[in-house]
Amino acid sequence: MITRKCIPMLAALLLGGAALADDLPNLPGALKLAQSGESPGVVTFNHDMHVDASKPAGSCTACHPRLFRILGRSATTKVSTVTHAGMEKGESCGACHGKAAFDFEDCTMCHAM
Repeated sequence: MITRKCIPMLAALLLGGAALADDLPNLPGALKLAQSGESPGVVTFNHDMHVDASKPAGSCTACHPRLFRILGRSATTKVSTVTHAGMEKGESCGACHGKAAFDFEDCTMCHAM
């Protein structure tokens, strides 16, 4: 039974849990993407450059799972290659880059040369 005396304690627990949630998720390390023959250099994706620390969960759902699958991936799961043609159509990275984020004009923004 919840009494008036329990309400402050429950509120503290909920607020404490919310504060802990701010530190989540544990972001994966740098991810090297598959390089096609036309690529001028390796592309390494860094989550920390794409996640807003003030609202990490919202940052995750901007791309996952709509643009990029994250659960159920195994060695046999086919990962589609990110291409400029696809990005120009708004696929994968092109959902933001070229629109809300920097454009594709400077290759060194993504490709290590």
